[in-house]
Amino acid sequence: MLERRDFLRIVGGVTASGMLSPAELLGRRVSHSSTTFAVHPFVEAHPSAVFIARTSVDTKTNAEKKYQAGYEFGKSVFIEAGSRGIPLSSIVALKPNLTCRDRSHPQYTIERSMGIVTDAVFVEGIIESMKSLGMKGSQFYIREVNCHSDFADGGYLEMAQRTGAGIVFDSSVAEYREVTDGVWFNRIGYFWPVNAAHAFLINIAKLKTHTMGMTLSAKNLQGTNLPGYHRHCTIYGNSMGVPASDVRSDANRVILDNYNRHVADGIPRWDKPGDYGGIRQETWASRCLDNNGATIAGLHIVEGIYGRDGHFMSGPSPEGLATDYMTNVILFGKNPFLVDIIGHWLGGHEPGNFGLFHLAKERGLAETINPMEIPVYEWIFDGAAILRNLADFDRTPLKTLYLRKDYNGQTEEYWHMVDEPFDYGPVSVRRDGDALPDATVLQQNYPNPFNARTTIRYSIPKAGHVRLEVFDITGSQVAVLVDGYHLGGAHLAVWEARISESGVYFYRMLFDGFSSTKAMVLLK
Repeated sequence: MLERRDFLRIVGGVTASGMLSPAELLGRRVSHSSTTFAVHPFVEAHPSAVFIARTSVDTKTNAEKKYQAGYEFGKSVFIEAGSRGIPLSSIVALKPNLTCRDRSHPQYTIERSMGIVTDAVFVEGIIESMKSLGMKGSQFYIREVNCHSDFADGGYLEMAQRTGAGIVFDSSVAEYREVTDGVWFNRIGYFWPVNAAHAFLINIAKLKTHTMGMTLSAKNLQGTNLPGYHRHCTIYGNSMGVPASDVRSDANRVILDNYNRHVADGIPRWDKPGDYGGIRQETWASRCLDNNGATIAGLHIVEGIYGRDGHFMSGPSPEGLATDYMTNVILFGKNPFLVDIIGHWLGGHEPGNFGLFHLAKERGLAETINPMEIPVYEWIFDGAAILRNLADFDRTPLKTLYLRKDYNGQTEEYWHMVDEPFDYGPVSVRRDGDALPDATVLQQNYPNPFNARTTIRYSIPKAGHVRLEVFDITGSQVAVLVDGYHLGGAHLAVWEARISESGVYFYRMLFDGFSSTKAMVLLK
């Protein structure tokens, strides 16, 4: 409870600050429906950040909890929007990792192969969360070029029937995009509606290892390509079987020149010889980067409720099988390469040792390859975002067969970690929207007035203890939204006011001698 004289002073200060008066605010009306949706504005405002949501699923076969994680995640990230949002009449292209499940393996079972693909029940939760905004299941299209005969084992056919999403493929319904300044491609063919003008693409990868290191967001998009165009992983010199006009006439020469330059520059492990050595990685990475440069995704997500090491069914277990681990994280962000850098780090690897990230930075698709330079937020399913140190998150070592390195004449084990130290050089300051603010700032809540739920952004110039409180019109405290140590930077809090009555409320932020109070109106 605030002292009455302090409360009156706060209210007077808020009114004198130029805000609308409580009477004016109460005169507004809250819209209870929307015709548009959007990625959460805090995520959009921080395109150089990576967000990590923690889940609490006990086993990889617990469908109820996986669905709940997908639904709560979707509800917190895809929200109702205003005039600048995406029409709810739009179509949504979904790209889970639905690659081949290795059914010919002698020890194949559905449960043993689960970690190869993005979990279907998690994807179902996301679809249903977006349907709760007013969309229909028929507006969702699941796309993947590989192994359609494997989809039943992964539960995707049943999931599509439950949600109403489309999963039947017809490569004759195609679209093509020109590639600007491509190294390999002049043009790439895609399954409709991946890059359609009226479609919203959600890239949902899987936290797992692969020949290329970890198969995360950037690589996952190659499954949106039409047959032939998707064969990024073929060895150097392979034509991929696509029309010659869609490939640069000098592509092989350019890739070889780039490869020799990158070996001379010291990209780690790039000097590994042979068709499956560094030259193949250079070839694959060049095609991957062309594809990412031409593909427009609304959000990149890595489902890591459970992560996987090895390569498809094979892996480092005593039985020679891949292993799934309850990693319980969901990674997401606007930039696939920054998401993947953090994903590699969480998998126990040092991202600077992977050539893909060096090439992405060289081509302007990533501003850094240093995971410590990427702002990382913990995302809470109610929509709050707290800036964290990357070391606050647990790492799960996931072994790969990526380019084995020779140490003093001895070669690494077939399944290994790519975790040797890498010198990134001096750490730079956070970039654009993630730069440290010059002063402490408490912003006006949004929306305001609101119905049951509102968000509050605040920024602090240095690390310290933050307290964010909510009071009613009498000065009684009704909620404490934040009360703890925060890193310097931007943060986001959420007030769920479902049990509170309509009326005027005040929220106050305390930090290092700073105090600021603003008014907000709850209208139900």
